[in-house]
Amino acid sequence: MACNLSAGRNEVCKESVGGLSAVYFVNFTGSLANITDGESDDLITTLPTGLTAYKYDLKGTSAYTETVNTSRENGTTFFQQELTLNLKKLTPEMTTQLKLAAYGRPQIFVATMNGDCLLIGQQEGADLTAGTLQTGAAMGDLYGYSLTFTGMEKFPASFISGSTFANPFAGVTNAPTVVAGTNN
Repeated sequence: MACNLSAGRNEVCKESVGGLSAVYFVNFTGSLANITDGESDDLITTLPTGLTAYKYDLKGTSAYTETVNTSRENGTTFFQQELTLNLKKLTPEMTTQLKLAAYGRPQIFVATMNGDCLLIGQQEGADLTAGTLQTGAAMGDLYGYSLTFTGMEKFPASFISGSTFANPFAGVTNAPTVVAGTNN
């Protein structure tokens, strides 16, 4: 693997916005795509057939952060992926899904407000590492769930080819069957 940079970057336009529009959970099935060591073709263009993705619409304070962790002494680098979700309204149905997510290690597609889509937990899955169910104290407080999913991967999260705001899987072969959320 070459460790030399292969491209520069100009100052970009100020046309981006922050935030997430939705997340799509897939039950862990092993690696969802082949990726390479720092090549420009790390876009995911094909997914395995028969995937089902469970969609959760988001508004507000949910966020995704990826942190590079490198140790010169140990000669290691990995990417820690952290997805924080704030989901409104406590329900028995959602609490059941929370339990299943905690027991499993889903792979998660993260759709941004810019129309990009990233896959976290691509090789290893993501663990539900923290979570609270809360009623709040004041009338305006969150009555719902605060969840943190963490993935640790050898490579950064891959972008999904051709994703759009309206369809995060627009550019992939074998797009998953999307199961839309309910109000539960």
